[in-house]
Amino acid sequence: MKKIIVVAASALFMTGAFAQGTAPAATGTPPSAPMKHPATNAGVEAHIKDLHNQLKITSAEEDQWSKVAQVMRDNAAQMMDMMSKRDANESTMSAVDDLNSYGDIAQVHADDVKKLSAVFEPLYNSMSDAQKKTADTVFHPHPRHAKATKSN
Repeated sequence: MKKIIVVAASALFMTGAFAQGTAPAATGTPPSAPMKHPATNAGVEAHIKDLHNQLKITSAEEDQWSKVAQVMRDNAAQMMDMMSKRDANESTMSAVDDLNSYGDIAQVHADDVKKLSAVFEPLYNSMSDAQKKTADTVFHPHPRHAKATKSN
């Protein structure tokens, strides 16, 4: 189950940072490390900076971008806190406790994605067509899977 939590943390960073291949989940920081750990903060900040550069955020967009970046920071901090608490109780958790804890983490992740979407939408709407195209690519780094058609 610990492996699932690591995947959930990676998903948070990837979704929280628009599913980029350079997600900071690969910083080597264990999932139980608190958000104030320098490597974790550095990873989140590096990812925010990378997205800022890729999206070519203009000075006119900085105010909206700062809101997006803050939600990304807050989401990552909240997730790391939940994972730390879960990790601290792991040795005494029953299978039911473990599943409920994972469910709580999954729910927080879903809520965090919605928070991020809400602050990103005004920024996205103000972007140039070229920036929007880049954002669309950053959000969807992998082609959507089309249903395979079979010839009968």
